[in-house]
This record gives sequence, C-alpha cells and structure tokens, in this order.
Amino acid sequence: MFKQEETVSFLKELLSINSPTGYATNAIRFLKSAVENIGYETEVTPKGNLIVSVEGEDTNATRGLSAHVDTLGLMVRSINSDGTLSLTKLGGPLTPTLDGEYCDIITRDDKVYTGTILSKSPSIHVFKDASKKERDIDNLVVKIDERVENKEDVQKLGIQNGDFVAYDPKVTVTESGFVKSRFLDDKASVALLVSILKMLKENGVKPKTNLKFIFSTYEEVGHGAAWIPEDITELLAVDMGCIGLDLECTEYEVSICAKDSSGPYDYELTTKLINFAKEAELNYAVDIYPMYGSDASAALAGGANIRAALIGPGVASSHGMERTHVDALKNTFELIKKYIEN
Repeated sequence: MFKQEETVSFLKELLSINSPTGYATNAIRFLKSAVENIGYETEVTPKGNLIVSVEGEDTNATRGLSAHVDTLGLMVRSINSDGTLSLTKLGGPLTPTLDGEYCDIITRDDKVYTGTILSKSPSIHVFKDASKKERDIDNLVVKIDERVENKEDVQKLGIQNGDFVAYDPKVTVTESGFVKSRFLDDKASVALLVSILKMLKENGVKPKTNLKFIFSTYEEVGHGAAWIPEDITELLAVDMGCIGLDLECTEYEVSICAKDSSGPYDYELTTKLINFAKEAELNYAVDIYPMYGSDASAALAGGANIRAALIGPGVASSHGMERTHVDALKNTFELIKKYIEN
C-alpha cells in the first residue's frame, strides 16, 4: 500500500540536502542511515553509489532498480574582480530559470556561504538590457552574502575555483496534491524506492527474485550506473517522465519510456511493464524521449549484459521549476510493486 504522507515527508527531507552531481556524499549518508534504520544492510561503492540488497524467493536471479540522488548544479568557474563568481554548469540546468535564485557556495573545507544567482544586468533602473539580456551561463554570476569588493576578499573567505554551488529547491506541497520543487528529477523516485524497501520489510514478504537497489551519484553527467553488480541481469531505472509537445504523459501518470537518446529499451521488459500497468488499472503513458538518458542507458553503454527499462512519475518543466502530483507518485509506486511481485 502506498503511504503518501510518509513518502512525501521523506522526499521533502531529501530535497533539503544539497547534492549537486559530484557532491552527493551528504545525501548518500542520509539515505544510508534511513535504509539501515528500516533494517537493511548497505554498501557504498568506491564511486559513491549506495547499494541495498534484498533476498528473493528465487535466489538464482537478480534484478536491479536504480534512482539517482545527484541533482543539477553549478560550480565556481572563476572569481571576478568585483567579488562576484562566474559559473559553469553541472548537468543541464535550464539557466534562464536560475536568475534570482538563492544558493549555497560550498568550499573545499565544507564551509557554506549563501548568495544569489543574478544576471550581469540585474536592475531595470540601471541596465538598458536588463529585460533582454540572455540568461545563459556566461551571463549569470553569484553575488555572495558577504562584504566583498574584489577577488582578494573572496579568496580570504576560502572560496576558490571548483567550489560547488547548489541552488534552492524551493519545495512546496499544495493541498491539491501537487509537489513543486527543483530536483524531483530524481529525488521523487529515490523516495519511491525507499518506500518500496519499507513496504517489503513491513510486510515480511520476499520479492520474486533477488533485488539490488542502486542509488547513483553521477547520473546527471551520464555515468551514474555505468557499473552495476555483475549478478544483475535486468535493470529497471526509475527516473522521471517528461511532459510536453506530442508526449502522452501528464503529472498524474507513471511514464513508461519505450526509447530515449540511447535507443529503444528492451522490448519484452517494456511490454511486461505496460501489461502490468494495464492489469493494475494504473494511469500510465508510453512515450519516447529523444533528449533523455538514464542510469539504464549508462549501464548498457558501460557494457552490462542486461535487459533494461525506464519508468517514472510524470514531471513537468524538467530541469527547471519542476512539478508533479501525488497521483503520479502513487501510480509509479504501484507499477514498481507489481514488477517486483512478478
């Protein structure tokens, strides 16, 4: 049974932890503790991915389920003469949506300074091009919330090139059931997999096969699950469903992706998932995402000899100000549940 309030509460807590790709240690530590408190043993790979193993009825077969805890983010490219910070992207954030966002600058000795991401023409009263200037990465800077007037002042704070910049997720849950936040890609699916783990433990029922849950840390830059345990023969990536153009998916459905930029997903496994969704009378959509890649894509590209498929809750405005609905979370949870029971 899907525990909506519990899942959303866990999701909100996870969203509050900065984890731009390459700096996911704190989120993995939080997840590790949460999963161990449920009653599972865990392991962290040298790369930083968290793996949770669950014994099934058939111990000769092992399936994987993945979701990624890393998010989009930014990094300090250089310190400017006026004390602002120039930036480089981590992953593919929709940069026009970042203008005006609050952020944290995380130094190499784990000091955290706050700031604001701003256009280089931030005031309509001063700059003639304030409303027209492109909001690309080269025209955005961070203004630090400290009394700094030049590069040397910033360096004295311990800020340097290569420091991570994490921006505010702005988490809101409405009475009508919408979850609005950055980084629902893919922390919404991480929360769903933790709910699945909790369900298995509380019900005391073994899944049909061994399961290995992989919480990855570099998905946003393409190699999150490039390595997976060798005993996995089938991998279900739980990520997000896209919305827009000619796509069928909405914020209320579970998306089943037939093909993304890496090519088609396994025919038999994808068909099984569609049939599971029909049998469970779920609201679902089958779509193609030509500008999308997943942990399953990374595993296949890394040489894994597996069947692979991709599902996830419908998420609007991906890589910008994202939004989904609890109905999409429920439909995705139920499809995962159906998958591991068969």
